[in-house]
Amino acid sequence: MTSTTPWHSRLTQTGQSVRQWFVEWWQLVHLGAVILVLALSPSSYSRENRVVLGRHVYTSTAPVLLGFSLLCALVTVVLTRIVMVTALSYGLSQYALQLVIRVLVLELIPLTAALFVALRCTIPDGAELTALQASGELDNMRRQGVEPIRREVLPRVVAGMFAGITLAALSCVVALVVAYVAVYGFAVSGLAGYTRLFGQVFTPAVTLIFVLKTVFFCLAVSLIPMASALYGMRGASIRSSAEMRGLVRMFAVLLLVEVASLVGNYY
Repeated sequence: MTSTTPWHSRLTQTGQSVRQWFVEWWQLVHLGAVILVLALSPSSYSRENRVVLGRHVYTSTAPVLLGFSLLCALVTVVLTRIVMVTALSYGLSQYALQLVIRVLVLELIPLTAALFVALRCTIPDGAELTALQASGELDNMRRQGVEPIRREVLPRVVAGMFAGITLAALSCVVALVVAYVAVYGFAVSGLAGYTRLFGQVFTPAVTLIFVLKTVFFCLAVSLIPMASALYGMRGASIRSSAEMRGLVRMFAVLLLVEVASLVGNYY
């Protein structure tokens, strides 16, 4: 009897952990569905909500545009130079620029933009939402007839997605322009070949995967910190806090999206 007790206890704990894991993911999916419905609802864009939404969009996007674009330009120059010199030494210079476009634009920029927005915007916004939850401010809103998800969560999620998509789109343009200048200079003679190369890389299927990957990256880094702030995670300890488990969950989603995009692009 005593020998089976530890095994029974372990099985019980494992079952509870698995159940809690499914509950946490279901809460995330449910919050995403609620946010989608609210984002498509005209009633979410009243005057008060538009003011809050505009403030979050501006503070999440405008302060980081210039710095991230300059960083992207610098990385593009360095990476282009490295790839061109390496390809030239192996006699593969005709493939160098295509490699730069594939690695930098297709793979690195969407992921980097999403992580930058997470560290700069959405994780701090999640911490603010946690503070509002702990102070009882969200409960006060409910008693006053104001829906907290519509007023506080929706603007933060929309602002995070807008910032991520804007950074990714602008950085792709900057990277393509800088890569062209780094290879051809300011002459327009290479524009036709560069445009043809761009079309060879960005086929319709690759473009669709690129757009979906960017959207899902931005959705993950915007939604998961808010879900962790709203619902928390039971069973958290000092070594496994709610914020830390939320970060692990966010990185797991980013990894799955990246693997799926690689399979779609190269298999």
